[in-house]
Amino acid sequence: MQKQDFYQSLVKQTESLIAGEPNVIANMANISALLFTSLEDINWAGFYLLDSPEELVLGPFQGNPACIRIPVGKGVCGTAAQTQETQLVEDVHVFAGHIACDAASNSEIVVPIFKDGHVFAVLDIDSPSIGRFDTDDQAGLEALVKCFEANLK
Repeated sequence: MQKQDFYQSLVKQTESLIAGEPNVIANMANISALLFTSLEDINWAGFYLLDSPEELVLGPFQGNPACIRIPVGKGVCGTAAQTQETQLVEDVHVFAGHIACDAASNSEIVVPIFKDGHVFAVLDIDSPSIGRFDTDDQAGLEALVKCFEANLK
């Protein structure tokens, strides 16, 4: 199966999981589980929610215990929240200001999630392999996030 088809399937599964469910935490929990069990070669999938203009707080996830709070502008997640752009990081060890919540993580992709035109949270996925994520993963995960955003009230 090609990556585009794979991600289209994940988006459809996401739509089915969250359709009609208004609880954001429940939806994030299901999406984390879906991604963790569906994506190959990852060791963490989950969300950080904007807790204040200066800080993200850990949300639902699958994987090893993680950093609870991340300052906006720090690390890959904080940079995605600050820049409002997806961060596709081939090697986290060369990313300025990387926060090592899990020493096993070597690459990472973080997609900002918007509600009412503002960053609401970020989707964070880590891999133990350098270069695990590419622009196909980015496009697929951004499509999944759009599906999730459409359900935010």
